[in-house]
Amino acid sequence: MEIQTFPNEIVFFDLETTVPNKPGQHFHILEFGAIIVCPRKLEELSSYTTLIQPKDLSVVSLRSSRSDGITRAKVTDAPSFEDVAEKIYGLLNGRIWAGHNIRRFDCVRIKEAFAEIGKAAPEPSGIIDSLGLLSDKFGKRAGNMKMASLAAYFGLGVQKHRSLDDVRMNLEVLKHCATVLFLESTLPNQLEGKWQSSSKIMTRSRSNYQIAQRAMPYSKGSLGKMTQNVKNLLSKAQGNQTLQSLIKHSHSLLR
Repeated sequence: MEIQTFPNEIVFFDLETTVPNKPGQHFHILEFGAIIVCPRKLEELSSYTTLIQPKDLSVVSLRSSRSDGITRAKVTDAPSFEDVAEKIYGLLNGRIWAGHNIRRFDCVRIKEAFAEIGKAAPEPSGIIDSLGLLSDKFGKRAGNMKMASLAAYFGLGVQKHRSLDDVRMNLEVLKHCATVLFLESTLPNQLEGKWQSSSKIMTRSRSNYQIAQRAMPYSKGSLGKMTQNVKNLLSKAQGNQTLQSLIKHSHSLLR
């Protein structure tokens, strides 16, 4: 049977897993979530999510520190990875994979899970890792490169650490970053200098846990003004440049 692929479609996906706390333990997938995105309009075409029951339920906590976190009770009646492997394979294989830190984490966990059930893992036609991409292009304007920090910076809400919610947040973060980079490339003299004279925010250093000050690109309350300016500029651009070409240019800035 011929395997159908979609090399020009993007699939944003995210895994929620257990966290090993003892030597010899490994990650167990507890949830898979994905959205298929049209690369031309950056619109969500379809979505899929499922909780996954690990072979050993004892590796899942009885309670979660998060309000809507994944507990042992939630995955007790969930399908095993083998039960949903064919569906996941069909979503991922031959598409462009996108996600935050997927190269080092999600891609590895997917390959491990398929190897564990003795089946060939899906292969991407390309990979967009927003962690590396934004680290290079956007920088630590939000204090650090965590998805929660980037989302809070743009006022996109609190990260829920649930797969489907997180991939949708990931897409919105990329859209916002692309817009800022587009504006900076269009009006470099007016906008690029703004990052130099900025207020400060407090963040923790991973290396020594010392409190450090890092630059915040806009003063408190100014993000709403920037958003309105973006809308005004986009409205003016409609007369001589289509929205599609605008998005295309934003893509080029993120490459």
